[in-house]
Amino acid sequence: MARKAKELSALEVNRLTKAGYHFVGGVSGLALQVSPSGARSWILRATVGTRRRDIGLGGFPDVTLAGAREAARTAREKIKNGIDPVEESKAKRSALAAAQASALTFSDAAAKYIAAHESGWKNAKHAAQWSATLESYAYPTIGKIRVSDIETAHVVSILESIWKTKTETASRLRGRIESVLDWATVRGYRKGENPARWRGHLDKLLPARSKVQKVDHHAALPFGEIGAFMVELAKVEGLGARALEFAILTAARSGEVRGATWSEIDLTAKVWTIPASRMKAEKEHRIPLSDTAVSLLEALPRIAGTDLVFPSAKNAQLSDMTLTAVLRRMEKPVTAHGFRSTFRDWAGETTAYPREVIEHALAHQLKDKAEASYARGTLFEKRRRLMNDWAKQCGTVQSTATVTPIRSNTAA
Repeated sequence: MARKAKELSALEVNRLTKAGYHFVGGVSGLALQVSPSGARSWILRATVGTRRRDIGLGGFPDVTLAGAREAARTAREKIKNGIDPVEESKAKRSALAAAQASALTFSDAAAKYIAAHESGWKNAKHAAQWSATLESYAYPTIGKIRVSDIETAHVVSILESIWKTKTETASRLRGRIESVLDWATVRGYRKGENPARWRGHLDKLLPARSKVQKVDHHAALPFGEIGAFMVELAKVEGLGARALEFAILTAARSGEVRGATWSEIDLTAKVWTIPASRMKAEKEHRIPLSDTAVSLLEALPRIAGTDLVFPSAKNAQLSDMTLTAVLRRMEKPVTAHGFRSTFRDWAGETTAYPREVIEHALAHQLKDKAEASYARGTLFEKRRRLMNDWAKQCGTVQSTATVTPIRSNTAA
């Protein structure tokens, strides 16, 4: 039974300074608690069910005597109706905490997602691309919106403006928004289905990428002109020109060539082994080197202080524009990557090598699972013959009248 006490006045309450509980009357169990430090607060001592509770009603004098009595009456009414004021208060604090947690904005969620995943990405450039596309296209619309409030209409409004004009960018942007919102869902910041999902959702609102995307092929040299081009290229000085020549002879990507190291190359075995970490498909790729490619490498200087085969003047990796600059100086309207198409056209149209051999030479992933399983081996010796034949093609100047070999050291 709660203690009944004399009903004190506000003046009398103000004089209570001794540490302990001082019951003030007016409502059964209402007391002013004075701590040893002198701090004073209101307590309602009551029995809730079978448990005795000391229910805090606020500090004094912020909560006046009249305010404390009113709060105490309200609490006792709740107890009478089967409500535990303490548990009710805990539930409200929990709900508030949940609401505050869900207040995470999309831009904050994206920053947390990038921070959590960037260590697993290939390089800092990938993280920068993530941030750049979101900042340019997503943040102006949803950057300050809570992730819990983002809906399909928001996502569509972002994508519609660039879906037909910048289709590739829009597609990547959609995937990045979807990833951030998936992260937010798993972390408890939002509920429900992802409004940026494609299959069965946005595919009903936006046209398929394949129907609107303009295919921008890399400008390529006709394979019949490759011999004459290589003659011109051989006259261009500099490691940029040699890197381009090596890229053509190996049908490798520019980045793979620019990052090539001497430790990856076995000149005796005539093999260049590119580690998975430097490959687009993240799988090790072994390239058989023709005699022409080996001769090119053997003629290169070994630069002290770097293991790079084609280092810049600062012993760093050549920039992506270096090979392009070589082509511009030669006034050739083609791209470095386009020579992979030249190789593909030549191999497919003029040789009898199986498609899987050619695709392996280009380090392409075979889409057909059965075919990929059959070609699980790298068909290395067949690829060696293919690359030797390609070197012969690169060493032959063709004309309507004659076919003149320009190199005598290519493989037979």
